[in-house]
Amino acid sequence: MRIVFILVLAVGVGLAGFAVSIAKDRFDQYQAALAEQQDAILPTTQIVVVTRQLAYGDQLTPDDVQLVRWPAEFVPFGAFTSIEELFPGGEGEDTRTVIRMMEQHEPILLTKVTSPGEDAGVASRLAEGMRAISLSVNINSGVSGFLRPGDRVDVYWTGQGRNSESVTRLVRANVQIIAIDQITDEQRNSPTIARTITITALPEDVAFLTQAQSTGSLTLALVGVGDASESADVEVSSSSVLGDIEEVATEGPNVCTVRNRRGAEVVVTQVPCLQ
Repeated sequence: MRIVFILVLAVGVGLAGFAVSIAKDRFDQYQAALAEQQDAILPTTQIVVVTRQLAYGDQLTPDDVQLVRWPAEFVPFGAFTSIEELFPGGEGEDTRTVIRMMEQHEPILLTKVTSPGEDAGVASRLAEGMRAISLSVNINSGVSGFLRPGDRVDVYWTGQGRNSESVTRLVRANVQIIAIDQITDEQRNSPTIARTITITALPEDVAFLTQAQSTGSLTLALVGVGDASESADVEVSSSSVLGDIEEVATEGPNVCTVRNRRGAEVVVTQVPCLQ
């Protein structure tokens, strides 16, 4: 009787194992068929992503990347589709430097790394035909230290005009900052009182801004992140700030007045005559 029980138990265990094996095969077939259907519906391709979080200045090596499947229609512009493309090989070309922070499994883009073997210096941030020029700033002209690399600013010049009158003029609009003092990290968000900023400019703008800085003072105005508008020509003289001066004929001594507009109201104030 005991032998019969043992035989029945062994047969039951065998049948259960066979059933599990059949179920596993069926499940694997279902997964494979589902993957084929997904590829048929949404074609994919391979792109290179990072395997860990990388900050500005970190060295990117082949150990930090891997290939993953990505929808072919939605591959980001500038993505790498092979590790050989990211690291073409050769002496000194098996590393790149990170210039924008990347999270784990984020695609690697051309704008986030330097060329093979390069560091994260200012030269790697310049587009073709552009130059870098440094401008002196202080807490007033530098927007109280809230500038950071990657921001765009309008540059205003204040100096003596042709009529020996103080003038403030917009000289360049929407110029990009690529460095603050010795810092080129765009992820920096703590206020710093800068002494110099480095901006990108065309070769002819370099001479223009150098002359402007030597003949007057420069002030920066921060441009909004999503602001795509073009700044119009702006020029304000000291007389524009003070208002027009006119002489009023009287029987006594000459009386001069200044008219200032406050909203819809015009306020007339007496001032000493210049003559």
